[in-house]
Amino acid sequence: MKPVEEADQDCGTGTVGKAMLLLELVAMADRPLRLTEILHSCGQPRGSLHRQLRHLVAEGLLRQRPDLSYEPGLRLLKLAHKAWARNDLRSLASPYLDKLHAATGETVHVGMLLDTEIVYLDKMESRQTVTMISRIGQAAPAYCTGLGKAALSSLLPERLETVLSRIVFQPFTPNTHLDRSSLLTELETIRQCGYAFDREEHEKEIRCVAAPVFDGQRNLVGGISVTGPAYRVSMDSLEAWAPVVRAAARALNDELFTALSPSARRLPSKS
Repeated sequence: MKPVEEADQDCGTGTVGKAMLLLELVAMADRPLRLTEILHSCGQPRGSLHRQLRHLVAEGLLRQRPDLSYEPGLRLLKLAHKAWARNDLRSLASPYLDKLHAATGETVHVGMLLDTEIVYLDKMESRQTVTMISRIGQAAPAYCTGLGKAALSSLLPERLETVLSRIVFQPFTPNTHLDRSSLLTELETIRQCGYAFDREEHEKEIRCVAAPVFDGQRNLVGGISVTGPAYRVSMDSLEAWAPVVRAAARALNDELFTALSPSARRLPSKS
């Protein structure tokens, strides 16, 4: 985490300015912040800061954890998703979706993790008659989708624990994970190979292979996937496409490194 002291020491002069800088302070931290840390960085009177934080929590822009620290709230994450959907990830991923679409002939997606769900940012439909019913902006449970599991496998342990604590496991199909133990076992396998499968876990007769996407500082930003109906897409097909999807994700990593982290040191790809 960047030292809290490096944050802007002036939390603005007006109510809106103070609120915006509080949001920025909490959102830019790589762990939840305690009141004393926020107070030290902002220099606001404790009473004023309490009121600002209570208002931001009430609006869903911040979330207060059981240990009383603060982290971005679901509403703020949704706003961030809207911005991302119109920005770099979606636009930079487009040529890689084109290539995967051409190579497989099936539906391809780019998505990002939003709390316990994966949200589809862009999609290219299969050239086949039968296509997927997913929509841009639609959300699906992370624990039983290819994109979601690829994203979960890439979270730091503390963040993964937070997300897992919020998941309510439901049996969408006979293949759905029903507990964190079985999910964690698969997530470890995904970390090792660099891609994830959806073996008809969210929807019957729908299969998928996905890989996570990172920026230049190894921060998770989303994932890309290939999806198709089981009668047309065998597990052998998914196994064959998996290295192609992983390679596309890594190439997109490099694009995001250039676009989002121009001063960061390039991370070598794992073989």
